[in-house]
Amino acid sequence: HQATSAVRGMLGDVAGINWVFGSVLAFLVGLVIIGGIKRIGQVTEKIIPLMCGIYVLAGLVILVIHIKQVPDAAVLIVRSCVSPEAAYGGFIGVLVQGIRRAVFSNEAGVGSAAIAHAAAKTDEPVREGLVAMLGPFIDTVVICTMTALVVIVSGAYNTPEAGQGVEMTRWAFSETLSWFPTILNISVFLFAYSTMISWSYYGEKAWQYIFGTTRTAIIIYRIIFLGFIILGAVASLDNVIEFSDLMILSMAFPNIIGGVILAPRVKTLLEDYWRRYKNNEFVVYD
Repeated sequence: HQATSAVRGMLGDVAGINWVFGSVLAFLVGLVIIGGIKRIGQVTEKIIPLMCGIYVLAGLVILVIHIKQVPDAAVLIVRSCVSPEAAYGGFIGVLVQGIRRAVFSNEAGVGSAAIAHAAAKTDEPVREGLVAMLGPFIDTVVICTMTALVVIVSGAYNTPEAGQGVEMTRWAFSETLSWFPTILNISVFLFAYSTMISWSYYGEKAWQYIFGTTRTAIIIYRIIFLGFIILGAVASLDNVIEFSDLMILSMAFPNIIGGVILAPRVKTLLEDYWRRYKNNEFVVYD
């Protein structure tokens, strides 16, 4: 749905033919997922760093231009979080909503990204786990914080015509960089595209666990997945988000419970890793 919204932002109102964009997107995703994890990695490793770099650079430019407003924006975020009005206005509800959006953003605690990291070829699983922790940091702490500051310093957060979601972000950036909405639309499309590719792999691994690794089972899964891409393009954003939240919540509960149960094991492995690291016991490859 976000990819379709990005295309709509570039081409204007195209109501009634969202299924066309969904079909094209499903075709593009299908071209990649047929090649398996190697092709998925080859595509995402090129798309994500480039788009993150462009987005962060544009965000920094806007924050530098409005540098005097940045401290006030940061204070507003903190004050809005801890003010009595926040408590009276449903603090718990807002907190839950924030957690939902954060998990939706970085997948922390859901267990999905672990499927991709488990496919990495490494002699040190703990090191791969440390690398995996960079994802939530860059995604939420860097990019999401920068987006929030841009939305505030631009005034988009209290401007009704700015809209919501990606539309608000587009409006916020365009207030300072008139050319950026086009770049943002492309970025959103590519981010959505890479996300669909990654999640297709996560789902495929779960599907194989339940139905086996036969070629027929895999083909059936991929057809179903591509069909849901078309469905997501024509569905309303609220319905898509509510369904996604429900699915992520259903994943998070068992995964968090498993994480708590395995915490002692993780602690033991981490302590052993740092001990060997300090003693310079790792093999160095030339």
